[in-house]
Amino acid sequence: MTSEPGRERVLDAATRLFAALGYDGTSTKMIAEAAGLNTAAIAHHAGGKRDLYLAVMERAHRMERSALEAAVADMTPDAAGVLNLLDRYIDFCAAHPEIPALWMHRWLSDAADVAHLESLYVKPLMRMVTGAVGGLLSDGADVEYLAWTIVWCTHGFARGGVLDGDGRRHGVDDPRELARFRAHLRGLVATALRLPGDEVR
Repeated sequence: MTSEPGRERVLDAATRLFAALGYDGTSTKMIAEAAGLNTAAIAHHAGGKRDLYLAVMERAHRMERSALEAAVADMTPDAAGVLNLLDRYIDFCAAHPEIPALWMHRWLSDAADVAHLESLYVKPLMRMVTGAVGGLLSDGADVEYLAWTIVWCTHGFARGGVLDGDGRRHGVDDPRELARFRAHLRGLVATALRLPGDEVR
């Protein structure tokens, strides 16, 4: 019988490597070394590389779904509620940058043979969020593209950050840049909501 602590240890190591190198760039041997185990132990705890990847993505989805469901449940049907939903999504990605990294690898055709995850995980969350905020946007605003713009920007910032004048990268671990990024996205959403600037801060 597989021990839960052993499986979690393997999944943690696999998550770090898949987030850093992608599915295609990660081997079972690398995961075994990162977990401090041999490949036989990896197979015992989690199966093969594809099984590991599916388990990592399912665990990441459960975390994201739980966070978004709670944020949507708490959302008030007004501009402040939409901005709070945005803040909580940014906070989630900042606290778990490995999850945006996993999805960004997929956007670059990583794990192309595992094609069903977007339909299984992404579409339901997108429907939930766009359904919650769609009626609050100004006429003509494309709620789906607004949601995707937030996802693209937040995942990109969580993964790569921004470069300063000296070429140094700053991201979610830099409080000043995170606050600047948050203010920028809040302004973007405020435009879709047609909010005056003082309501955005």
